[in-house]
This record gives sequence, C-alpha cells and structure tokens, in this order.
Amino acid sequence: MKKLLNLFLLAVILPAFVITGCKDKTTPEPETKGNFETLSKYLTDNGMDLPDLLTTPTKWVVAPKLISDGGIVDSADYTIPGYYVFDIRKADDFAKGHIKGSINVALTDVITKAKEVGTDKPILVVCYTGQTAARAVLALRMSGFSDAQVMKFGFSYWTSDLDFDKWSGKTLDGAGDQAVGSPNWVTDASDPLPSNDYPAWESTTTDGAALLEERVNEMLSTSTWNVPASEPLAAPENYNIYNFWDETDYLTFGHYKGAYQFKPISLDGDLVKALPQSDECLIYCYTGQTSSFVTAWLNVLGYNAKSILFGVNNLNYSALAEAGKPAWHHSMDYPYETGK
Repeated sequence: MKKLLNLFLLAVILPAFVITGCKDKTTPEPETKGNFETLSKYLTDNGMDLPDLLTTPTKWVVAPKLISDGGIVDSADYTIPGYYVFDIRKADDFAKGHIKGSINVALTDVITKAKEVGTDKPILVVCYTGQTAARAVLALRMSGFSDAQVMKFGFSYWTSDLDFDKWSGKTLDGAGDQAVGSPNWVTDASDPLPSNDYPAWESTTTDGAALLEERVNEMLSTSTWNVPASEPLAAPENYNIYNFWDETDYLTFGHYKGAYQFKPISLDGDLVKALPQSDECLIYCYTGQTSSFVTAWLNVLGYNAKSILFGVNNLNYSALAEAGKPAWHHSMDYPYETGK
C-alpha cells in the first residue's frame, strides 16, 4: 500500500516540476527599448548637441550675397556654384521661379536626395522664408551632412517678383509691430526655469544611429510644427513659451508675458529639462529661422515643440531693425529661371 501511495505522489508531483521547468525556459526576457536617454547619449557622443549643430563646422545659415562681395552667388549667371542647391518649395512655385541649377526636392526626401548627390559640395536649402529650410538643414546635419546650410530668408531674399516675397507683408508698414503697446508684451525678468522629466517615448531599436534615423524621419514628416505669432500674443498664459535670446535682448526688446529666457538649450547639464515632458512648448527668436532649427532638434528628441513664425520680426520689428538686430530689409531682385 505504501508503495502504491509513493507511486501516486510521484505521478502527481513530477508533471508539476516538468510544467514549471518548461515555463521557466519559455518565459521571454523583457525587451530592451531605445528611449530619450539612448538617443541623447548618442547625440552627445557624436557632437550633435544643439550648440554644436548650430556652429560646427560652419554656421547653419548663409546670406545669398555676390561672390564679389564675399558671398556665394556668381554674378555672371546668378548660380550658386559652391553648393548643391535644394529648393524645397512646392513644385508649382518652383516652376514659377527658382535659382538656376537648383533641384526641387520635397522636405521629406532631403536625406535621400543628399545621399544621391554626394558630398563633393555642401548642400544649401532654399524655402519661402528660411524657416522650413532650417528643419531640413537640421535633419541633414544630423544625418552626416554637417556642412549643410539654410539660404537666409529663403527665396524671398532672392527676388520680390511674382509675390515670392513672403517677408515684407509680415514686417513692413506696421505689420511687424503687433506686440507694441500690448499688455502681453513685457520687459520684466524671466522666472526661474522649471525642471521636468524627459519625454517618455520608446523605440524597438537601441542602436543609436538607427534610432536617430527613425526620429529624424518622423520629424521631417511632421507638418504641425509652427504657430503664428498672434496666437500666443492674444493669451500667453495658455502656452509654455521659451525665448531663444540672451538676457540683454530679452529685457531690451521685450517678450511674451511669462515667457522664459532660455539660451542655450542643450543636453549639457540637463538644460532641456526646462521644457515640459509632453505638453506643447513654443520657441521663438528674431526671425523664426533659428527657432525652426531648434524646434526640429527638440522634435527629434521627442519634445512637442513648435516655432513661432517670423519671430519678433512679426511682433516688434521696428525696434529690431533700428537696433541693427536680425531683421528683414528687402529682396535682392536677382534673376531666376522658370520651368521644372
């Protein structure tokens, strides 16, 4: 009887051990995922913190001055021979007028086209105003084309013909002084910067290069990356606003009520923690070109950042122009080509 009882217990217990052992062997390991920390380390290790991208190896923006004046434009045929010129405007607008020798490229295709043309010359990106081009150049600089540049003020700077000038209507004849006299435009000191958690996104890849490529492509496909200057001016208390200026100009020329003075924005010392983890934040500068570059970098990092279009040129233009700060002036009225 005792022998039968032992056999019975063995028959009950042994399958339990077998099942438990199988479970232990088949339980998957927790999947490691890439995140903000993975990407930020890769950027820091590879010289792609924001201050580096803005200055290395060259400044990210260049004016289309004549070569005879120390610039980049050949006055003999009005080409830009030292660059591959990518024009990222709509095809119909490109056909109406473009720089001789330029290539019409969609914003989402700039990396693919850059790999196609190679690195014999740097890339110069042209858009309507210089603001969208800044996003393209940020993407290029993070993708191995570190000498890519924006053509300052876009095709508006090249010619005023056929309504190509998108800048004058935002700045001249009082259009750029909408903040003057507004109670929401002030000159007081900035509040201390807040401290927030990093963005909480995850990726299936932990490889830094692959992760960066994934994030850059996502940034380039984003169409909702800007807001008009009038929206936060109407109710700045509804927004997280960051002024990308030094303190002197922040106090001298004014700023949105409640806007933080925030320069530099950098991974160094957790400075990006001043930005909200997931809520929308607005970045602005003098012209909207630098803030477009900055917000593109922040979008790659996972921040819900948007650029305020045309910057303080659309808010307190006259004061900037009088003080010699970055401000719109006029088109060059260079000749251009038509057709595709």
